[in-house]
Amino acid sequence: MNQIFSSTSPYIKQARFIAILWTLLIFVGCFTPAYKLPEMDVPFVDKWTHFVMFGGFTFLWLCAKPALHGKQLLLLIVVAIALGIFIEFMQLTLTFLKRSGEFLDGVADAVGSIMGVGLFFLLQRLTRGKA
Repeated sequence: MNQIFSSTSPYIKQARFIAILWTLLIFVGCFTPAYKLPEMDVPFVDKWTHFVMFGGFTFLWLCAKPALHGKQLLLLIVVAIALGIFIEFMQLTLTFLKRSGEFLDGVADAVGSIMGVGLFFLLQRLTRGKA
């Protein structure tokens, strides 16, 4: 299991493919017109969805590039947060989507992004030295 979280992982190509696919799914999900989305009667489901999407984003990109540290890691977090802000801005301005850009969605994106990084490093530490 520790191979997944190391820079010598034999799964880097697969992780990169999954990270790219996840990123594309974020765009598809966030730019799908509102009337095509299922309605759910779950409190804060929208915020949890954003949290998971962007937590997954940073987690999966770290699996694809597990040697990121320092400035590169900070850049990944900044890119994730900027992507969340961009998506919220586009939802606000592309009126044909019938979506609304929300500040709290951006906050959920940012918190999810940071938690995804934290989860990666936690799992990396917990699996270190285990075969």
